[in-house]
Amino acid sequence: MKRFLFIIALLIGSVSLAHAQDDEPDPGKREQKIRALYVAYITQQLSLTEDEAQRFWPVHKQFDDEIKTVDPGKPELERQQLILDIKKKYQDRFVRILGNNRADVFFRKDTEFRKKLVDTMRNRRQQGNLPQRPLRRN
Repeated sequence: MKRFLFIIALLIGSVSLAHAQDDEPDPGKREQKIRALYVAYITQQLSLTEDEAQRFWPVHKQFDDEIKTVDPGKPELERQQLILDIKKKYQDRFVRILGNNRADVFFRKDTEFRKKLVDTMRNRRQQGNLPQRPLRRN
């Protein structure tokens, strides 16, 4: 539990640092920092070995790219169904790399990370620390 709280605190603190530098001319830097936090968080939560990480992250990139193709303008239930279909499609691939239990943990931790990130960004916007930009939800 202490480990989990430490990771969440690290995540929130790192996101804070990423957003504290909003005056940076390259907005892609913030996305890179968030991506690095995500990779570190998932790698740690799944206890990925080097071999597993080498097999997992390329499949995850395909998964993530496919999730990003879902049109956010679609009706919410249709959008959620499309995302669920993609998750089901990749579940077997993740199971082959991680096993059943850890593949399930991946989907839970992925959702958990994204929710915490969105919450942190919303809180910062409400406090006036971030410019108003639409949040992109996957």
